[in-house]
Amino acid sequence: MVTRTARAEIDTGAGEPGSDALVSNRRAAQQPGIARHIRLSVASLALVAIASWTSAYAQDGAVRRGWDGRPDLNGIWQAIGTAHWNLEDHPAGPGHPDLGAIGAVPPGQGVVVGGEIPYLEAALEQRKKNARNRMTADPEAKCFLPGVPRATYLPYPFQIIQGDKKIMLLYGFAEANRTIHMDKENPEPPPLDSWMGRSHGRWEGDTLVVDAEGFNGEAWFDRAGNFASSALRVEERYTPLGPNAIQYEAAITDPTVFSRAWRIRLPLYRRLEENARVLEFKCVEFAEDLMYGHLRRKPTR
Repeated sequence: MVTRTARAEIDTGAGEPGSDALVSNRRAAQQPGIARHIRLSVASLALVAIASWTSAYAQDGAVRRGWDGRPDLNGIWQAIGTAHWNLEDHPAGPGHPDLGAIGAVPPGQGVVVGGEIPYLEAALEQRKKNARNRMTADPEAKCFLPGVPRATYLPYPFQIIQGDKKIMLLYGFAEANRTIHMDKENPEPPPLDSWMGRSHGRWEGDTLVVDAEGFNGEAWFDRAGNFASSALRVEERYTPLGPNAIQYEAAITDPTVFSRAWRIRLPLYRRLEENARVLEFKCVEFAEDLMYGHLRRKPTR
């Protein structure tokens, strides 16, 4: 801010006949005391401007926080990529022949840390069998619940509704949802096995850590036939990268299928449209012919 003395001098000079702002500033600067005030004022204005710009920049890249100081993950999120086709690196491939290129598999880079899923030999054979029969065997084709972590990177948005004691995750596909229990110091065992399992969460700094187990062993990880058994345990990590991105990681443990634990890692992005919504994908009716078409009564002559 310009000092009161310098402002008075500038105003007086500007009011003289034939003078302008540049002349008045020059005249004011010729007086040592006023010149010092002007230099200090200009320096102050520069510092304020720099501080404001730095603050705005920090806010733009800052993690949103809730009333409790924890990262605010509320919003609509979506994965971008080909993980839902295959978690590993994969080339383009054919789909259903009747669909041409529309049903083809696009090439994609994997999200498996280290590049390869460490299957036991017998389980690898089952994965290959799943891949051969994916058109009819994939639980997604039958509109079954997607399981964890597959629900996260399906090609549809999902919503996080965050509370201090519970966090809800709502997925559009097959109306799937999960409750993350944040208020259980001693996590309760799942009452029964299910598609989405039971989830308990905790905070490690700014990272939301979720332990999920109690799965029925029917879900796949992707359309390529990668799978696990009911012994599956998943540790998910949601780490904010800024206001509009989350680093998602999932550690997979299942000693009956894999030789060791392994991880996937991929970013999630906030949907920024004003009308972003999670729309219900009620897909049962689209799977009926696949599942029950063989029971259709054949016409008799």
